[in-house]
Amino acid sequence: MESAVTATALTFRDATGADADALVALIESAYRGDSSRAGWTTEADILEGQRTDPEGVLAVIDSADSRLLTVERDGAVVACCQLEHRGEHAYFGMFAVSPGLQGGGLGKLIIAEAERQARQIWGVSEMHMTVISVRDDLIAWYERRGYRRTGRMTPFPYGDERFGIPQRADLQFELLVKPLV
Repeated sequence: MESAVTATALTFRDATGADADALVALIESAYRGDSSRAGWTTEADILEGQRTDPEGVLAVIDSADSRLLTVERDGAVVACCQLEHRGEHAYFGMFAVSPGLQGGGLGKLIIAEAERQARQIWGVSEMHMTVISVRDDLIAWYERRGYRRTGRMTPFPYGDERFGIPQRADLQFELLVKPLV
């Protein structure tokens, strides 16, 4: 495991179309397949197949209401997250940290910067996200960052392999919310 990362060692910028392939590779490595098992965010036991694709990443990059915040260290992309302006709140998604860098504090820095930017740029009062409800360890991590479970569920898109191939029949997304004050 890497030592703790400081914010000064990181560069935050908006993704461009030229970043799409690197971002897809990062997101896939953080959630799917054997490479994801090096970190703790793996979904390999509950979902197979892809988590995203170049078209999905480019859609976020090209959306007028969305930003794909890209995080670099020493010129290499090490993390990313989606911020989408949705009226009074922002949506946080597509969050990925390189598996070899997980557990060193990088995720905490990125989510704090994403919240800061959402407040500053859009003036929103809340951040929303959805998490697969069976991901107790991940939900607990977000709860330690001030997010609360709402109990509001949306169905997992079974049959749409763009989101992966479910390995269990009880998957759904739970809405988590954090006030940004």
